Amino acid sequence: MKVLIFTEFVPTQEMLRAFLADRAFEVVCLNGSMTMEERQRAQEIFAGDARVLVSTDAGGEGLNLQFCHIVINYDIPWNPMRLEQRIGRVDRIGQNRTVRALNLVLEDSVEYRVREVLEEKLAVILAEFGVDKTGDVLDSAQAEQIFDGLYVEAIAQPEQVELSIENALSRIYTQIRESRASLSVFGEADRLDPAEAQRLIAHPFPHWVERMTVDYLRSHGGSASAKDGKWDLAWPDGTRIQQAVFTSRAIAEDPSSRLLTIEDPRVRGLATRLPRFVTGQPILSVQLQGLPMDVRGLWSLWKIAIHAEDWNLHRILPLFLHDDGRCLSPTARRIWETLLTGSVEAHDPVTDQDANLLFERLRAAAETYGKPMYDELLHTHMTRLAREREKSEYALNARRKAIERIGLPAVRNHRLAQLAQEERTWRSHLEKRKCIIPDLMPLIITRVQGV
Repeated sequence: MKVLIFTEFVPTQEMLRAFLADRAFEVVCLNGSMTMEERQRAQEIFAGDARVLVSTDAGGEGLNLQFCHIVINYDIPWNPMRLEQRIGRVDRIGQNRTVRALNLVLEDSVEYRVREVLEEKLAVILAEFGVDKTGDVLDSAQAEQIFDGLYVEAIAQPEQVELSIENALSRIYTQIRESRASLSVFGEADRLDPAEAQRLIAHPFPHWVERMTVDYLRSHGGSASAKDGKWDLAWPDGTRIQQAVFTSRAIAEDPSSRLLTIEDPRVRGLATRLPRFVTGQPILSVQLQGLPMDVRGLWSLWKIAIHAEDWNLHRILPLFLHDDGRCLSPTARRIWETLLTGSVEAHDPVTDQDANLLFERLRAAAETYGKPMYDELLHTHMTRLAREREKSEYALNARRKAIERIGLPAVRNHRLAQLAQEERTWRSHLEKRKCIIPDLMPLIITRVQGV
């Protein structure tokens, strides 16, 4: 049995971790200060041997923990919607057990009294406006401020708890009513159809995400190999993800697997960088008013970019490949302006094998004529790194000289060892930032002819 414990504060999280560890429970923690890789690692440990995960609200964002079904809210958030979001980490599609949530609150306290009255009155609003509309408003930044103010007023003036609650709920009620009024401009939404929900569950979207990820890795210097329905993925930068699956059904069968969805930053990054033109795609033919009749060939726009660990930069290359084999840069820019301002007449596209041959010719030309742009981007990146390295080395040398003036040998040696470790970490990070991924992406390709 897995238990997910939510708390508001990191010190409380650490206290709970120590308390449970002293009693022989294997515990893992999640909070907002951890990197995405650290969070994923914590999730994998929790899916494996760890019995308990102690998480803050920020640490639990975006995680799918449906292999767990026990939630303990050690600290109760003031906004009730955040409580629902916590439970939603485990109570989601694919959960095959009854989710049990335990909320801990101090009896005979102001907070307990506020929550008791608040839940009773919110139930009335919920019955009037429905779950969706009430939830949308309660999950807003404005509602968060209302609840924060409510509890502060109740703690400062406990004798006026009822009045504070009435004022807060009046503001929430007004927001819900205004939100529903704005929605009425577009008409009421239809009721959800259970058959439609079932169709969405069986939708092939996870399969599309899987194919997109695997095909990208295999064609961009990474690797993807499958065994027993699980993927071992290696990204071009060296990052590895083992036992990856793409469906909720697969993660339910083996909770130790790593579920990859469109919410994963790397997968989402692939979706945002999908090429706008690919090999085999039909190439549109157009006639442009204002161009000489002897202007015949392929016009295209290419995005030339480099991607580093913490830095991305790109340039746009207009390219015109004449039918006689010449690449004409001034003509490419003129065609670009004409397409934006002139009259365009579309004709039948170039398809099949002809389109493939033309695309390969254009790509070869883009690699040749785009190299100066790529070299410029690379030079800019390396110059930036050189400046940062110079500044950091100056700062490290200044700190080293200051430490060497310390009179106590033990303190001096300890500080120098710390500085050396910090320098090694910095240099390792600097080497990683030198690794870049070049990118050449077609944005538009069309066959043009003057009139």
